Amino acid sequence: MTRPSKRQMLAALASIALVLCGLPAHAQDFPTKPVRILTPFPVGSGPEGLLRLVAEKLSRAWGKSVVVENKPGGNGFIAIDTFKRGATDGHDLIQLDGVHLSAYPHLFKKLPYDAQADFEPLLPLFKTYFFVAVATDSAYKTVADVLADAKANPGKLNYGSWSVGNPVHLGSALLESVTGTNMQHVIYKETSMLYSGVANGELSFALGTNATAGAMYRAGKIRYLAVAAPKRVNAFPNVPTVGESGGPAGFEVSGWTTIAAPKGLPKAVTDKIQRDIEKALAEPDVRDKFATFAYEPFILNRQQFNAYIQAESTRLGAIIKKAQVSLD
Repeated sequence: MTRPSKRQMLAALASIALVLCGLPAHAQDFPTKPVRILTPFPVGSGPEGLLRLVAEKLSRAWGKSVVVENKPGGNGFIAIDTFKRGATDGHDLIQLDGVHLSAYPHLFKKLPYDAQADFEPLLPLFKTYFFVAVATDSAYKTVADVLADAKANPGKLNYGSWSVGNPVHLGSALLESVTGTNMQHVIYKETSMLYSGVANGELSFALGTNATAGAMYRAGKIRYLAVAAPKRVNAFPNVPTVGESGGPAGFEVSGWTTIAAPKGLPKAVTDKIQRDIEKALAEPDVRDKFATFAYEPFILNRQQFNAYIQAESTRLGAIIKKAQVSLD
């Protein structure tokens, strides 16, 4: 076996040094062209509205166009497929819902993506809690009233959501599980129809965030009995927690979204994108948008966030298994 010459070794070391030196330079130069952020959320939705504001901030910081491209439908798979076929150098990013990373791997036997291998979640954009919403003229005044009626009339109360396996459905199934009640799940085509169903009495109740149910709430057509959060949310200090309203103590139903990059980007590049998103989220008008939708800051570093995703996956997997829910 021929040993490499001194000249060959020096050349190899020089090449490695150039590569290593090139990584921070590449991060400093990023982006070199317009950036696209794909989202599975429709135009005008709360998560999409916040993303557009963040995209504007990034565009100013980077000096390049940052375009939000909506690809709603298909459980988010349309947006994910577009992302997987897009640029792998960080110029294509994607907004994902928590269910894509934590719930769907348990709901589908075969997914068109690998939650761990295809994405590098950078940071959570926000956390939002779900309210227990009833019609304005509903006889229910507390969560205890709902549960008492459900126990007295098994299988007769109903709740709604917009699909199988979304946070509203899973949260309601969890409420059934921890309270020993049996209620019916009614599926609506879209969120506006869902909360109209609450308002007109078609549904006994529905869980909803202020981003999804807020329009009906502000119109005076629904009431919030409680919020499924560890403590009262800042935007609604007079709305009690589920535990305070006679429901199970510590009951929580929350949602979050993230911006994810392609797996395998140099750490210096992902760090730069993450830092610039963090700066955008801290700006006053972005925090004003948080208040509009009753979003809560959700500040985690990448290591903490990945641990949280895994913990959520374990928790939701147990709920899905107990509820015997499947989408295959």
